[in-house]
Amino acid sequence: MNARGYGLLLLAPLVCGAGAADDGRFYAGAYSFSDELGGFRITGISGSGSTADPIVLDEELSSASPVTLVIRAARPLKPFGDGGGLYANGFLHLRLVVHNGSGQGWIEFEFELEEELGVPSDFGDGLSFNQRKLTDEGLLCDRFADYHRDYEPYDRLLFRDGHVDPKSFVTFGFFVSDFTPDPIFYLRQDPRIPFS
Repeated sequence: MNARGYGLLLLAPLVCGAGAADDGRFYAGAYSFSDELGGFRITGISGSGSTADPIVLDEELSSASPVTLVIRAARPLKPFGDGGGLYANGFLHLRLVVHNGSGQGWIEFEFELEEELGVPSDFGDGLSFNQRKLTDEGLLCDRFADYHRDYEPYDRLLFRDGHVDPKSFVTFGFFVSDFTPDPIFYLRQDPRIPFS
């Protein structure tokens, strides 16, 4: 294989990526995503993580219990650098398309960032849902009309005023920024059901 062939082979994970790699992770842009902690499964992935081409992650949640997505830098860390898929720069536009396979309707959905598994992110770690911006850049949801952000003492994003029926899909979009990027962080996802 010539040099051009090797170059194309190296770029392949950046432009495609529908299924899991041999290590069970799903790769897109400069990051990998894993459902290794259980409770849900990733069914597809695409995109680079930029504003124009967010990473679109397809998931199916099998219960209404919280689950945690593992996100790893798959490329060298280069804070504030031009990511372009070659470097993990700490800035990531995400879109999650979530299938409600739980058998129960969801009335809210909360996301929480964690730099250490099980420990909510705080101001000092640099990880947030776009905390330094006042705009709602990239923030969207097709099933919930309202949202609430909590920045301190943790980084949480709660979507509310809507519902997701069983066997239905919901799409969330948001921007994750990490001004002191670590090679691994976590996104806790918590679908909420009505109290009986």
